[in-house]
Amino acid sequence: MILHFIFVVPEEDREKRQFEFEYIKKMSKFYQVWIKEKFDRDYEIQCDEMITTSRSILQRLDTHTLVRDHEQRGKDIFHFYLTHFRPWWTDCTCEGYHAENFGMVFWQSPKEPNDTLFLAEKNCTTVSHELLHELLRVTGHKKFIQEVHDVWTKHLFEQLEFEQYGEDFKKTDGKPMFLTMDTTQFNL
Repeated sequence: MILHFIFVVPEEDREKRQFEFEYIKKMSKFYQVWIKEKFDRDYEIQCDEMITTSRSILQRLDTHTLVRDHEQRGKDIFHFYLTHFRPWWTDCTCEGYHAENFGMVFWQSPKEPNDTLFLAEKNCTTVSHELLHELLRVTGHKKFIQEVHDVWTKHLFEQLEFEQYGEDFKKTDGKPMFLTMDTTQFNL
């Protein structure tokens, strides 16, 4: 199975957001290891950019545009879009969207350049949220939407810590490079 991360970035921002894309490439490799460790599933990882240009309000990029792109690229590939815009419609409190072999999140830019911790806290966590929806669905969890949302609520409002991983993809108590939802909360 292929998991393809796609960084959707406006053409005029591409150069200044190159640090983010480098982080995304590392994060995609991290998730390959994380998925194997947590779900015993092998995914081939791909990672690239989708450069966008300015559009009129009637042609604005949104979830339906990316779903169409996903279908054209092949429904059997798990496409995960990291977008510069919030979806108009979402079923998740983390500003993401998921469907079969499809994920998308609003990817936030750090205010300070090269702020890896911001990327881990604001983006890597939401990627894990949407990945968990699909991975739990594929493994047959009946309440894969509600279970993920219940744990997400614990992270946000009940001081449940996110799992912390270092640059070596191993758990750490030090400064994390990657953060994910606490998978011990799920019956994996």
